[in-house]
Amino acid sequence: MGSLEGHEYDLVTLGAGSGGTRASRISAQHYGAKVACIELPFGFISSDAIGGAGGTCVIRGCVPKKILVYGSAFSEEFRDANGFGWGVNAHPSHDLKNLIKKKSKEVERLNGVYNKLLRGAGVDLIEGRGKIIDAHTVEVELSSGGKRTLKTKYILLAVGGKPVKAPIPGAEHAITSDDALVLDEIPGSTIVIVGAGYISVEFSSIYKGLGADVHLMYRKPLPLTGFDEECRGQVADGLKGRGIHLYPETSPTRIEKEDDGTFTVFYKNKSGESSVKAGIVMFGTGRKPNTHNIGLESVGVEKDEKEGIKVDDNSRTSVPNIYAIGDVTNRVALTPVAIMEGMAFANTVFGKRPTPPDYRKVPSACFVQPPLAYVGCTEEEAIQKYSGSIDVYVSKFKPMKNTISGRDERTFMKLLVHADTDQVLGAHMVGPDSPEVMQGIAIALKAGAKKVHFDSTVGIHPTAAEEWVSMRTRARRVQGQGQSVPS
Repeated sequence: MGSLEGHEYDLVTLGAGSGGTRASRISAQHYGAKVACIELPFGFISSDAIGGAGGTCVIRGCVPKKILVYGSAFSEEFRDANGFGWGVNAHPSHDLKNLIKKKSKEVERLNGVYNKLLRGAGVDLIEGRGKIIDAHTVEVELSSGGKRTLKTKYILLAVGGKPVKAPIPGAEHAITSDDALVLDEIPGSTIVIVGAGYISVEFSSIYKGLGADVHLMYRKPLPLTGFDEECRGQVADGLKGRGIHLYPETSPTRIEKEDDGTFTVFYKNKSGESSVKAGIVMFGTGRKPNTHNIGLESVGVEKDEKEGIKVDDNSRTSVPNIYAIGDVTNRVALTPVAIMEGMAFANTVFGKRPTPPDYRKVPSACFVQPPLAYVGCTEEEAIQKYSGSIDVYVSKFKPMKNTISGRDERTFMKLLVHADTDQVLGAHMVGPDSPEVMQGIAIALKAGAKKVHFDSTVGIHPTAAEEWVSMRTRARRVQGQGQSVPS
């Protein structure tokens, strides 16, 4: 790395989550930059004073959630086992406190790993709260006491986001996903979850699997806004089939705490107004960028209407030497995307190879039971974006395991193909292991796979995944209303 030009650092990163860690490590280890990374002290529930290396994904997001997904799924496995000759107790006991304890231990281990990764790359990891003073100065309120001023060529904002609650009376009585991941008991065993996104849907499955009586409220006709509509219907059917109470097109109006410690959630929908009692109320009503009190206004960093930091194609903000990546930018709020953006930043700024993040064919999943995964366009997006005919291939079948266990549940798979070019525009799956399957499909679509490539591939038998190469007859043909032609 060249001269620091009077600065103490080449780069100061605010935030040691997935994106900030990758950007800091690559900048220091691969390109020789002198880097400082500022992160709040570790804790399970985020606040203005609590964070931790690893960020949302490791501490209060993907990783601990997936551990709970695994734990909750065993209740169904026990029931299925009877169909295969196992004499499993119909009502096995579960120790939620023990699961949360083990989850917490794993999260603490990973937090330590992130600390070691940064320090091992030569990054100065500073514990405290960072605030921009000017375009080349960051002030750190140190956790150990006192303040430290850092002079730097570049500043990278990777401070992530935080959960928000619906603005209704009594919202203070509700918990968020942060709280849910440390919850070691469910008072009254009844929980009301508010929200249509993947967080609400995933926690509905988790708590149902752990034996709770779950009520899920959302404003739209179907959960999982933004996912393929046919898949959304499949997920809703799966939730209902598990005994989760669905409240579509419903909005909570207030929450009241009762003398016995329970809560009453008042809501309204097309049928009028009503209420439901619960031991816990959880809001999964979205997240917002952590842009408060980090000094953006002092240097003129522009934000969008949702408080996200505005950036160009190379993650540069309105201030030339200040960049931003990850959830704080309101682009694609996924951990692997933040990591990609962090890598692209390091290559662009210190590798001198302008590398815009590539958001084409980013796969995603919702770890509901059974999970939903997809890559590419939804049917609705394909119709809006592309011209010409679009062929829709659909397969819905009962997996072999379910025929023996007696589970009345089908796997759903869907391919969208541009008829004129044979290009596969999107792939969607609702069924066991769909996220694992979809990662491979994502590689194919990223490489430009056409339907003929699927058709000419030999399947692995017997698997559910072989259905991807066996869908020969289209379910329907729809007409695109856009202007684009896939290349």
